Amino acid sequence: MPIPQRVLGTNGPRVGAIGYGAMSFAQPYGQSDTDISGTADGLIGRAVELGTTLIDTADVYGPSQELIGKALAGRRDKVVLATKFGIVQVPADGRPPIVNGTAGYVRASIEKSLTALGTDHVDLYYQHRVDPDVPIEETVGAMAELVAQGKVRHLGLSEAAPDTIRRAHAVHPIAAVQTEWSLWSRDIEDEVFPLCRELGIAVVPYSPLGKGMLTGKVTSRDELSEGDYRRGMPRFAQDVFDANLATVETVREVARAHGAAPGQVALAWLLAKAPGVVPIPGTVRVSRLEENTAAAELVLTAEEIARLDALPVSGQRDIELGHNWSYGVTPQA
Repeated sequence: MPIPQRVLGTNGPRVGAIGYGAMSFAQPYGQSDTDISGTADGLIGRAVELGTTLIDTADVYGPSQELIGKALAGRRDKVVLATKFGIVQVPADGRPPIVNGTAGYVRASIEKSLTALGTDHVDLYYQHRVDPDVPIEETVGAMAELVAQGKVRHLGLSEAAPDTIRRAHAVHPIAAVQTEWSLWSRDIEDEVFPLCRELGIAVVPYSPLGKGMLTGKVTSRDELSEGDYRRGMPRFAQDVFDANLATVETVREVARAHGAAPGQVALAWLLAKAPGVVPIPGTVRVSRLEENTAAAELVLTAEEIARLDALPVSGQRDIELGHNWSYGVTPQA
């Protein structure tokens, strides 16, 4: 039986309560020896069967758009397809990120994504990171033109600051805001989440499993390969790793009480926050997809939610880039 559905935004599309994040096809954790070329079709097929209808990708996720596009052949009308634009250069090896939010870049980016995805429209189009040099009104104005042209159905923002979200929403309704949110990353709850609820905007949490830690599968920092980018992240640093690992034991205890997996508890905790929350865990394994999707049926008690709310975490959620990477702001129009 398909999982329950939720609505993205006030008048947005209906999607399964658990979505699928396709960043995994970029192999972010250093899985360079893993062949993922033939996995998308099986994953997307099973996702559709389960009701995991929100498929989320981006133009910087390696071959993700192309693989997803091929996997959607014959299934396009069964999913809500989301992709993102705006990151010209990802931060790596000391290089700062480069972001482009100009109207011309918006128009060029959608054409490339439509070609890569093999479709004539995207259901949800996000600005992946906001451009600190371009007013959000210009960017969203260009995105709104794509809606008028039928190339995009709904608009979204990722990692935008509260004022940026409010100004964008005044130009064209924003259906969803994507940001990191998990038991480990709670910053959104101060301002962004309350604002989204006020404006009727859905929240799509990425990395809802704490970049893998909340699944309970990682038991030692030594298990992370040398190429795994998490080794450089503050919450995976040597001096705080064991303390953060200890907090996962609480998640395990709650999971045992339900006969569930720790990751399912982490996802159920997010779903309990509001009806407009749709997390997008990622994987390249059908078994993990099935496990994640089943979290939509798990109901936590108020006491369990309070216990999970109180979990401590050490270290910042990301490397401090100082380049508008998180909760980005733009100049006034």
